[in-house]
Amino acid sequence: MELIIFTMKNLKKVSKKVLTKQVDETCIRQENLFIDKIALKCYLRITKNYIYQDYIMHLPSEIIKLYSLMGSTKVYQPFFKTFILAIFAGAFIALGALGSQIISCAVVPVAFGRALSGIIFPIGLSMVIIAGGELFTGNCLLFIPVLDHQISMFDFFKNLFIVYIGNLVGSLLIAFLANYGHVLSLYEGELVRNAVNTASVKANIPFIDGFIKGILCNILVCIAVWASQAAEELSGRIIALFLPIFLFIVCGFEHSVANMYFIPCGMIAQFVYGWPGHITVLGMLWNLLSVTLGNLVGGSILVGGGYYLAYMRAMRGYEDD
Repeated sequence: MELIIFTMKNLKKVSKKVLTKQVDETCIRQENLFIDKIALKCYLRITKNYIYQDYIMHLPSEIIKLYSLMGSTKVYQPFFKTFILAIFAGAFIALGALGSQIISCAVVPVAFGRALSGIIFPIGLSMVIIAGGELFTGNCLLFIPVLDHQISMFDFFKNLFIVYIGNLVGSLLIAFLANYGHVLSLYEGELVRNAVNTASVKANIPFIDGFIKGILCNILVCIAVWASQAAEELSGRIIALFLPIFLFIVCGFEHSVANMYFIPCGMIAQFVYGWPGHITVLGMLWNLLSVTLGNLVGGSILVGGGYYLAYMRAMRGYEDD
């Protein structure tokens, strides 16, 4: 049967006769996602052979429908695929973190160095979005399909757990390679000192500070992921995600996956280079606990839950107000 694709803007122009009587088994395809005719009101890309309309950007009501419907695709994909993509995502974020350390090392004033870090760090998330990856902080938005009854709460936390462990593996891999490949030997030991000091600060952060900074961080990270879906062009996606990530870096917020690199990197550097620091495994776990919980609240409840409530009518099939 011929494939028919509609969008929210064109839906009003399509007669009810076509939707209810002439189309019995209409399927919609968007990135390997197949949906029956009941889902015709979700946003989907227009191809040249069907109804066409130019877009400057996708509306939030369109993006949230896509997130709601893509939830089952993410949580039900094979374990091995999810885990491998999570390892890649952790490695990409760690590489962005490493690059941000290198470019800001010994830069004066410190605020300027942090701004330079903010320019480089988003490269990691760009690789996740473009090359493909499963990132814990971004997958917090799967709370949207939970609220929309597309997936269960169990499936939500199962996916987050698998992705979290994969992110940890990828981040640790880069931490080991950066140390034992002597990448940190740049700048005559100044980069080692910077890596150890960063890890020491993070490993000794008060729980409430890590929790609140984790909330603020993932609000911005999820907005970055959300905003990247609003663009059609690759350049637009990169620009859209760059600005919120730049902001979270210059503000000094806490990202759990980035900390999976920052803290172990400093711990390993203590042994490889003999640089003293106050970093313990308990301190690392305490940081990851507080920041992870904050990321979960900021991304799932505040961003995911907030946007679900804002666009609840649209998600349930009503026209936007």
